Amino acid sequence: MKQLFHFCLYLGMLSLNACGGGGGDSASSANSSTASTNSTPTPTKTVFSWQLPTGFPEPRIPDDNPITTEKIALGKYLFYDNRLSITNTQACAGCHLQNKAFTDGLKTAIGSTGDALVRNSMSLTNVVYNSRFNWANPQLKTLHAQAKVPMFAEFPVELGWSNNEQKILDRLRVEPLYKDLFTKAFPNETEPFTEGNVAKAIANFVSTLISGNSSYDQVIYQQKTAAMSDSAKRGRDLFFSERLECFHCHGGFNFSQSVNHQGTVFDEIEYHNNGLYNLENKGLYPMNNRGLWDVTFINEDMGRFRAPTLRNIELTAPYMHDGSIATLEEVLEHYARGGRLIESGEFAGDGAKNPYKSNLINGFVLTTDEKQDVINFLKSLTDWEFICNRNFSDPFGNQPMHAKCQ
Repeated sequence: MKQLFHFCLYLGMLSLNACGGGGGDSASSANSSTASTNSTPTPTKTVFSWQLPTGFPEPRIPDDNPITTEKIALGKYLFYDNRLSITNTQACAGCHLQNKAFTDGLKTAIGSTGDALVRNSMSLTNVVYNSRFNWANPQLKTLHAQAKVPMFAEFPVELGWSNNEQKILDRLRVEPLYKDLFTKAFPNETEPFTEGNVAKAIANFVSTLISGNSSYDQVIYQQKTAAMSDSAKRGRDLFFSERLECFHCHGGFNFSQSVNHQGTVFDEIEYHNNGLYNLENKGLYPMNNRGLWDVTFINEDMGRFRAPTLRNIELTAPYMHDGSIATLEEVLEHYARGGRLIESGEFAGDGAKNPYKSNLINGFVLTTDEKQDVINFLKSLTDWEFICNRNFSDPFGNQPMHAKCQ
């Protein structure tokens, strides 16, 4: 299988066979490895060379966290290591499973201490191209800043780093594997074991999670016209039509607005209210989950969220910021109606009449065959090479690959 990225020989030189499962703080604990070296590692930094899918621009990387193969290697282990949570039970990958396109399949995520989060875990597909991160936080401008949110969040707790930084870092310091990886990733630092370096390494790894070889890509960028079915091609035409207007919020190479890459000349940031709720017929959304309003307290920002990428959307159910829509068919019905109707209960209201709803959400009528065509188009955005890429898989062997990857 063609690989999107080449991590030199560095990842291959690391011993993965000694990695185990379980819990605890010692070298024999969960997600630990007995791999070690008796020689002093040679300080080095290898600049990462992008090997991008056809038609994709080069990502724009922050100057304060350049990508190196050494940081990618470290970040991959940290991303999958349960010891990054205070309870030794959850890694970043606990909410971002490769077999679900780096989502978790839950309505809303569950933190390491059992706290339920209010929002659905977003896919990490092509996250390096985002100009902003999370569902509705315009203040998060870099991936390593975003990585600190789950690390230090308290209400609710996610990984539980707050007031526990040294305890968690000490777990990593005693591991021969991490002594080697941190030294190589940050060779000029006297003390490389810091929360900032953890975040930077994880950001380096997730920056490489680039997906661009779906059936759609093969048709559009690689001239493999037979890669999509006729039904999916008809769905594509509907998707990009003014009749449905889907592409206004899910356009471009990444099927998302708010993108950032080499060549962009201004900060592209967009948030939308898609008529999911209309509490009290006043345009309100449920408390503590009101989108951009939770940051700005501006009425017009009520219910406005960032439109996520649609790449690999077949695998990322349930949908919406709160996971409240279960299937792609139901998503299509929601937009066809021009907003969701909830007839009873605490969230009762007609989202189609939400006064803050985007003027792009107007509703449309599709035949049964046309609905299936649109669904088939959305499924054509699944990139199985990405889902099955071993460069992105769990080095500890705890997360299973998708059945199609076997």
